[in-house]
Amino acid sequence: MGAVVRTAPTQPESAVRTILLLRHGETAWNRERRVMGHENVPLSDAGRAQCERVGALLERWSVDRIVSSPLERARQSAEIIARCLDIEVETDERLAEVRFGRWQGKRYSEIIDDPEYHEFLKDPVGSPTPGGETIADVQRRGLAAIEERATPAARTLFVSHGDIVRSAICHFLAIPLAEFRRIRVDNCGLTAITEAAGRPEVKFVNLLVDSDRAWDPLHWSSAT
Repeated sequence: MGAVVRTAPTQPESAVRTILLLRHGETAWNRERRVMGHENVPLSDAGRAQCERVGALLERWSVDRIVSSPLERARQSAEIIARCLDIEVETDERLAEVRFGRWQGKRYSEIIDDPEYHEFLKDPVGSPTPGGETIADVQRRGLAAIEERATPAARTLFVSHGDIVRSAICHFLAIPLAEFRRIRVDNCGLTAITEAAGRPEVKFVNLLVDSDRAWDPLHWSSAT
């Protein structure tokens, strides 16, 4: 008598939710390597073009809902994509970027010698920015927004910022939050997660529609 093969029960589609995480499109400040934080920085022409390409991709994916950070670069990104999909954009303050306080507007080269910056780099989970946030605080508020807004049987696109997206990916992959900088998240990099019965499955991370940009050293050394 042959062995009985037991397969894991599958979840009905109505119980599965899909979470799409997107970092906003490129800005001039990205190219200048400036700390944006809560500054309202608009998209550049390159950033708008990136969002148009993402919108064309998502037209084929039956996205049901778009929730965005209210900061200008994220909101503009969401609105460009929403026009492609013919749906409305909702905003949620919890998806806003890290509050960087006095570092905002400065180039990274200008803060590299700041002792507080070194403490934040060394211990981002326990050391707050001058704006009063640790990466644990950022992850907590970002996940709260995702948990509340991502509904079963729907695909929800969250348009946010690099550290919100990285910290959320750490959660869904069960990676220690202190390692969040190991995850590269480019402008308009798209991540997808499905979740059923509290069990997430990460489909892909930092998908770029224009894949040649994967080698752009914008946020990395030229040797990377």
